[in-house]
Amino acid sequence: MKKNFYSNGKLLLTGEYLVLDGAKALALPTKFGQDLTVEPGANQEIVWTSFDYDHDIWFASTFSFQDIKEKVYFENQPEKNTLISMLHEAFLLHPDYLNQFDGYHIETQLGFPRKWGLGTSSTLINNIAQWLQIDAFTLLKNSFGGSGYDIACAQNDTAIVYRLLDGQPTVEKISFEPQCVSNLYFVYLNQKQSSKSAIASYYAKSNRVEELIPYFDSITDDLLQENDFINFSLLLKKHETKMSEVLSLTTIQEQLFSDFNGTIKSLGAWGGDFVLVIAAENPTAYFKEKGFETILPYSEMIL
Repeated sequence: MKKNFYSNGKLLLTGEYLVLDGAKALALPTKFGQDLTVEPGANQEIVWTSFDYDHDIWFASTFSFQDIKEKVYFENQPEKNTLISMLHEAFLLHPDYLNQFDGYHIETQLGFPRKWGLGTSSTLINNIAQWLQIDAFTLLKNSFGGSGYDIACAQNDTAIVYRLLDGQPTVEKISFEPQCVSNLYFVYLNQKQSSKSAIASYYAKSNRVEELIPYFDSITDDLLQENDFINFSLLLKKHETKMSEVLSLTTIQEQLFSDFNGTIKSLGAWGGDFVLVIAAENPTAYFKEKGFETILPYSEMIL
């Protein structure tokens, strides 16, 4: 019997990096996500096929149940090794799934380009957790690591305030539609950013967490209350400037768009993926002239 699962993509509006240490994070599930389909198979093996958003196959492989149980490593096959590692951690949480059928045929279908950074891994982890009825946050912790806000987005269809309390994920569903929603755009920076390397950089440079968390939490709280064009712009600029100090990095606006008439906020890992743009007028022509072709209005990106 065929089973289907779906998870939402994610964007992190506030609290990047500091969410790892207990700060509030305003996170937004996206209209783009990933599907997973599971059917019974044979031969004590999994036949796996992953399709990109344009329905082209970007990964296909077959591996045995024993490969998963033993977490076998395949040289020069990083995608396969990552998947087997994830399925191995799932096996440790739910060993019976490799006994319930003689094999599996599994397909995944992305609803967005992999390079966009909207959660190729987190949506897969949450889909696998749904399939096996295991805790997705635990599976994330045991495989990729991270704060878990992306898993929370995968599971929810509204904006959320996410935080770790004593290391445990807490999710507050909220109604969030900024008054200036027609002035908000997402622009892809044409490069995929590694979350792992960005997190390592944060830990290397941040040593004032207890002092910083209240500062950024207050910005998140204010954004939920004061999100007209002027206040939204001022608060996100305040967030970006302070985070620039924490990471010892130049803001993306200073780096690439110093002549832009508006505000630009990094989302998640700095230096790649999407940025949020607040502009009085449609900025599409400006960014396309600079070679950035992917510009989405807020309403086309966010659930």
